[in-house]
Amino acid sequence: MNALDLGQLLPLLAIAITAGVFGGILAGLLGVGGGIVIVPALYLALSTAGMDSAITMQVAVGTSLATIVFTSLSSGYGHFKRGAIDMNLLKLWAPSLLVGVVIGALLGGYVSGLILVAVFATVAALVAIDMIFRKTKDEPTPRSFAKPVWAMLGVVTGGLSAMMGIGGGTIGVPLLNFLGYDIRRAVGTSAAIGFIIGLPGAVVYALTGLGAEGLPPFSLGYVNFAAAAIIIPLTSSFAHVGVKLAHSIPRRALRFAFGIFLMITSLRMFFDLFEAFSNS
Repeated sequence: MNALDLGQLLPLLAIAITAGVFGGILAGLLGVGGGIVIVPALYLALSTAGMDSAITMQVAVGTSLATIVFTSLSSGYGHFKRGAIDMNLLKLWAPSLLVGVVIGALLGGYVSGLILVAVFATVAALVAIDMIFRKTKDEPTPRSFAKPVWAMLGVVTGGLSAMMGIGGGTIGVPLLNFLGYDIRRAVGTSAAIGFIIGLPGAVVYALTGLGAEGLPPFSLGYVNFAAAAIIIPLTSSFAHVGVKLAHSIPRRALRFAFGIFLMITSLRMFFDLFEAFSNS
């Protein structure tokens, strides 16, 4: 895809704008960095524009990680002002998250796009089931673990997040909540984690995609700057709306909304996988 005509460009712009608005709100509301919206939206937009399906998912993931750098800064700052970020946990977890991100981004840059779709859909479905059906304690108490355990959890969280193009909240929020952290502190801390995942992840996707054929215009490797330029201002602005919502609705409602959205996303991705295998 060397050029886009107007008929292809307008739907792509419309989808990118919509993803930016909803991705920003969900970034602040759920601490997810917006990637859980942006990846499937870009996947749909690029597929509609006629891009080679072999690299569509990589471009969607790489571009999403680039937008998350800015979205997480906006969302994280909003939660920080409300005291909803656990700085000690952030310092403890950051090094292992970084290791996981590099591993996950390297794998994501070279494996089949269909494998990335399968990973995204499976993890999203498991997280959704947990968030919808598990009961929330009124007064959660954080559990304590040895540093090697936290390190292992960080590598897994960073690796899967980089492969899926998400900011860490999709995995980090339910994981921290399961470990006994209040849902709002889990959301706030995961929002800050998005920066640790987004920046190195985007760099690795840009490097691994250098020289790839069929990339859309204005791309550096698997990161498309045209889509990022549309999405970043919107996600950064609307993240503040999500932060306000996160601190004004009940914890159970927050968990349920997160789970329902993830389940819808997962089902859509599984449908795409089914279509791909049916046509092969």
